Amino acid sequence: MAKSDSSETSERQNFIEREIECDLAEGRVTRVHTRFPPEPNGYLHIGHAKAICVDFGLARKFGGVCNLRFDDTNPTKEDVEYVEAIQEDIRWLGFDWQDNLYFASGWFEDLYRFAEHLVREGNAYVCDLSADQIREYRGFPEPGRNSPYRDRSPEENLDLLRRMRAGEFPDGSRTLRAKIDMASPNINLRDPVLYRILRAHHHRTGDEWCIYPMYDFAHGQCDALEGITHSLCTLEFENHRPLYDWLLEHLPIEKRPRQIEFARLKLTYTMVSKRKLLQLIEEQVVEGWSDPRMPTLRAMRRRGYTPAAIRNFCAGIGVAKFNSTVDLVVLENALREDLNRIALRRMAVQRPLRVTLTNWPQGRVEELEAVNNPEDESAGSRKVPFSGTLYIEEDDFREEPPPKFFRLKPGGRVRLRYAYVITCDEVVKDTEGRVVELRCRYHPETLGGGKPAEGGKVKGIVHWVSAAHAVEAEIRLYDNLFAKPDPEEVAEGGHWRDNLNPKSLEVLPSAKLEPSLAEAKKGERFQFERLGYYCRDTESPGLVFNRTVTLRDTWAKIEKRGS
Repeated sequence: MAKSDSSETSERQNFIEREIECDLAEGRVTRVHTRFPPEPNGYLHIGHAKAICVDFGLARKFGGVCNLRFDDTNPTKEDVEYVEAIQEDIRWLGFDWQDNLYFASGWFEDLYRFAEHLVREGNAYVCDLSADQIREYRGFPEPGRNSPYRDRSPEENLDLLRRMRAGEFPDGSRTLRAKIDMASPNINLRDPVLYRILRAHHHRTGDEWCIYPMYDFAHGQCDALEGITHSLCTLEFENHRPLYDWLLEHLPIEKRPRQIEFARLKLTYTMVSKRKLLQLIEEQVVEGWSDPRMPTLRAMRRRGYTPAAIRNFCAGIGVAKFNSTVDLVVLENALREDLNRIALRRMAVQRPLRVTLTNWPQGRVEELEAVNNPEDESAGSRKVPFSGTLYIEEDDFREEPPPKFFRLKPGGRVRLRYAYVITCDEVVKDTEGRVVELRCRYHPETLGGGKPAEGGKVKGIVHWVSAAHAVEAEIRLYDNLFAKPDPEEVAEGGHWRDNLNPKSLEVLPSAKLEPSLAEAKKGERFQFERLGYYCRDTESPGLVFNRTVTLRDTWAKIEKRGS
């Protein structure tokens, strides 16, 4: 199980916790038993993370158990690849199901036995209508019409169901439907399909079955078979709860689980539709499910997100009864808070501008002390080489600076992080007028925070890398995949692709890094001082760093307001 984070220990109770406490106090349950039931047809995304935290977190809080159950009832879309990936992502997030791993396919025989029970009791029938005809007969929102096969006898239905299982009928030619109410205002109760004929190879049962249960039939019954007490679902399943309860009431089940719905997670600038995300992959807008711009957990892990940040975010937004949209900034702030605490500091220059110290002794190299993490004394310090030729960021110099610009400018001074104050004496340009070098003087008396002998206040501090010792790396600057807060919001005649952010990725191929970063492990996270948080890419062969999230940049806000 995940370790408890500070924000997860809050005494605030959500409505599900209050319901569970009431069930325990009144003796309806003696031990809380939840489940997380993903379908293995894709990779988990940030929305799943909230459900995982709710399902596993509530079981842990009440000293109970949470099952991991794969809802593998649709073999045409499922694969063992996703089964393994989902388990990996849940463990990475900080949770474990111990020995409580289940598959809906493991209950197929029990589910079929339940189906026969419904038939024998006259509560289900075999229907010969096609899928299109079933939709037509339902007639929603007007009252539907009964299927012409609804009044078959239990004996005939049982015979047909067994022949369906034996493979006597073509795919799609018959279904098993519950006999409920074709006039119900809830379309889910208008004789829903419970089983369909489908010849497809299953990743666990192979070709043993040619009929498969529908999700609504498998869901509640698997919950009951596993002893689930609280079946926690997102709000889109609220209209399915009457069917969930109806099936449990009409089957020989003693202890019935209770379904409770909560609001799903919706983030600004984020789309989680598998179908649409797959289109972006197929169109090579992104490189795959692990592209750091994607909302999948494996993509977020590759980008540098921490499990604790995601758990703290989920705890902070709470569990609500009504859907709402959470600003992505809330997630990013949770990430910054965690990375600020754990990430080692390093210096890196993304867009290098050469600086030559004209009065630096030729060939001299100093080893300067740099703090690894000011938030963690135990992280210690490191030695950083300093020489007469350095790189600073292009943005840290302005030939014609705006007001309140405290970085380097012609004739101006700035302090180099952990090092000396320098004064810019000369600006060197190439034939096209671009600044390619700054010639500066360093002030020897200023090491360790001293003031220049010539006087004058120095307000700006910039980072740097020694040119002779720098290692070169590629830096990938990731931004939101979508430029619009609601990627699904489309103007008349438009398309959701119009909301893509054309600047969601910028590649900087020749960044200069302090030498210690040459030994960075894949997946290791750092704060590049004054720039943001970065992670060494896990899938690239060379030295590649992904920007996880920026720092809160006050100057950028000032400059944006002035533009």
